[in-house]
Amino acid sequence: MHDDYTELKIERIGHVAVLRLANPPVNALSTVLMNELTLALDRISESDDIRAVVLTGEGKVFCAGADLKSRSETIKGPGDLPQHSRRTRECFHAIRECSKPVIGAINGAALGAGLAIVASCDVLVAAKTAVVGLPEINVGLLGGGRHGMRLFSHSRLRRMMLTGLRVDGDELYRLGVVEASVPVEELLDRALELAEEIASKSPLSTVLAKQTLNAIEDMSLRDGYRYEQDMTAAIAKTDDAKEARMAFLEKRAPVFRGS
Repeated sequence: MHDDYTELKIERIGHVAVLRLANPPVNALSTVLMNELTLALDRISESDDIRAVVLTGEGKVFCAGADLKSRSETIKGPGDLPQHSRRTRECFHAIRECSKPVIGAINGAALGAGLAIVASCDVLVAAKTAVVGLPEINVGLLGGGRHGMRLFSHSRLRRMMLTGLRVDGDELYRLGVVEASVPVEELLDRALELAEEIASKSPLSTVLAKQTLNAIEDMSLRDGYRYEQDMTAAIAKTDDAKEARMAFLEKRAPVFRGS
């Protein structure tokens, strides 16, 4: 993995890349961190040896949101605000559009832009002490509501956005937003367990499955299922698919080559 990052820590564990947001003290989403996270995910998209990603925060916070302290330095003249807004959008989309599945491991507070990062991941696990919220109402801003709609019901999301309500790990699990709510010291192991299970599947099928899920998310039932059927037909012709079927019949573990 590359080591040219200053606010992002990257560790390789087998076929899994562990990315840690590392902009102390609260991992605020600075321009540098957004650029580095986007670059890292784009690199991972084209790295055949990486099959899954775990995204978490360094320290006790996942991401406390936009870097308000550096806002005045970032937005000084004409064009700066649109550029900042574009950069922020693309950072979130880099997670969603990463060709490899991203497991979000919510180790602490994920607020505002931090919630948008969480909502852009594919699978989520949380520490019991983690909290997710949209506190922008308290600082004269908006943001993260549309991403939050991917996670929460109509009433809960609006309550969060209009009051700043924060939702903890156990409540996230009760609502079905995350796959598990565990003690913080067990969080990374649980996330890695999920990532390694995904990484054990055909890498080609995994990439096409995520691509399909992204594509059909806003389609009608008819169009979405037709698209999925077409992708299934394409996957079925691959060597990996043939190996999966042979391994099943021969009662052995498959050996995938990504082709």
